Amino acid sequence: MAVRYKDYYAVLGVDRKATAEEIQKAFRGAARRHHPDVSKAPGAEERYKEINEAYEVLKDPEKRARYDALGENWQEGQDFAPPPPRRGGKGFGSYGGQEMPFGDFSDFFHVIFGGGFGVPGDFGAFSGARARPGGPRRGEDVEFSLEISLEEAQRGCRRSLVWEDDGGKRQTLEVRIPSGVTEGSRVRVAGKGHPGSGGGAPGDLYLRISLLPHGRFAVDGHDLRTSVEVAPWEAALGGEIPVETITGPVEMKIPPGTQGTQVFRLRGKGLPKRRKDDRGDLYVTVRIAIPRQLSSRERELFEELARVSTWKPRGE
Repeated sequence: MAVRYKDYYAVLGVDRKATAEEIQKAFRGAARRHHPDVSKAPGAEERYKEINEAYEVLKDPEKRARYDALGENWQEGQDFAPPPPRRGGKGFGSYGGQEMPFGDFSDFFHVIFGGGFGVPGDFGAFSGARARPGGPRRGEDVEFSLEISLEEAQRGCRRSLVWEDDGGKRQTLEVRIPSGVTEGSRVRVAGKGHPGSGGGAPGDLYLRISLLPHGRFAVDGHDLRTSVEVAPWEAALGGEIPVETITGPVEMKIPPGTQGTQVFRLRGKGLPKRRKDDRGDLYVTVRIAIPRQLSSRERELFEELARVSTWKPRGE
């Protein structure tokens, strides 16, 4: 039989060099617009099947490479025999309560990739879960990126999210960010994703947390890092020096002979963790500060120290 070439990139509206993320994004948008539960336009069911077929190929690196290698003129002058029968019957999904044979991909698909495919592997990218015959489908999960300050991560906070849904309607949701999040944390808000269909549960909302840069602290998981300047005599004699933490100033002991760039750990002075009464640590790097200007008396003392000291920093 003669088989008609299908341009799967055109079906999804993406460039032939599109990344996997761009292909997935295009599929989700097209699937929402043309899903028969949503679109009442003539041919919506066939268009939706075509979108799923295109995504079934382009999402899979091996299938995509095989498809790309054929080129648009692969079928010129050639007739192909039908593929062998598929085993185990057809796969089914639900279109607004009406069962449709998802397994019936186009002749082009079956000639190139053979039979045996059921529901497309990422049909759940639209619905949030793989569909069951005639059953409810869970809504798709949604993920937002959210930037908060280090102080907000330390104590927890509330934020109002505002966005437009697929129908252009303005949506507002107040969410609570718990104490204990850090860079890359995901906060789940149950049931606030896309609505399900056929009586299925809604998806969830996930907030991907990013921490804004801080002027004093660097973040390393739940640990924090900072630095403190000490005078040469403080480093030499040791003592207690004030150090700022995320919850306020504390006194940190340093031993006599403290060296520049030496690091001290203050236990439990980092960011809180999800477990109660558990916190990260604060790592403090000591930097020895040298006065830029000396009084006459200070100069005399440094000169006296230079004369009497037997210590040679360069091992002379």
